Amino acid sequence: MACMFTARLSLLVAAFSLAAQHGPRAAEPLPRAHAHNDYEHSRALFDALDHGFCNVEADIHLVNGALLVAHDADKVDPKRTLESLYLEPLRERVKKNKGGVYSNGLPFLLLIDIKTEAESTYAALRPVLQRYREILTEFTTNETRQRAITVVLSGNRPIESVAAEPVRYAGIDGRLPDLEANPSRHLIPLVSDNWVKHFQWRGNGGITDEERTKLRSLSEKAHVQGRKIRFWGLPDASDAWKLMRDSGVDLINTDDLDGLQKFLGAKRL
Repeated sequence: MACMFTARLSLLVAAFSLAAQHGPRAAEPLPRAHAHNDYEHSRALFDALDHGFCNVEADIHLVNGALLVAHDADKVDPKRTLESLYLEPLRERVKKNKGGVYSNGLPFLLLIDIKTEAESTYAALRPVLQRYREILTEFTTNETRQRAITVVLSGNRPIESVAAEPVRYAGIDGRLPDLEANPSRHLIPLVSDNWVKHFQWRGNGGITDEERTKLRSLSEKAHVQGRKIRFWGLPDASDAWKLMRDSGVDLINTDDLDGLQKFLGAKRL
């Protein structure tokens, strides 16, 4: 009996030792999971990475020459810069994983929502992005050179300044009318819009067939043009997530990292 107990104890010790060496099992990367207002989580960026999110959103304000991350101007903190919270840790992670944010090399999107004036903020942002160009997707007039992280600018968008650059390290977040205008996908790789401006469904009951068809048509048009599509302003709940997933919407917004991770990781319903 004593020998059996000792053997079992040895197996347990070995198992715990192995777990300690390799750490907790890494989350499965989720290409469609988008951490809306990611910086409001207790561990900006890292909470999203721990849940396998492949897309995160950071709002920035230009304050005394610094790019500070916060939703509102009165919440800025000089210590919470775009570089310290996002760009530097992402570069370290790409280096550790030998070329990708995740070890399997799945693309990663950093959506930067500009809250202050577009041109002056981008004038400060441009040289910052250039310092990280080895890990950032490069856009030209006729080509997109994919790297570990793709930066897309939303909010107050410096569209003309970005379009005028022969080489740039950020794309522009378009709006639904851009699907009709069909600008270069190398300038506008993503189209996002406010759900409540275009759809009546608010999460109560089923969506109408007409609106479901409209949503699928918008997704298909974006994909034909080589773009991804996203909506904000939906209910942050499984019914909305399912609608987005089943309609081909590429990025599913959430503030509920755990909930969306479980939803996307579950078997398709």
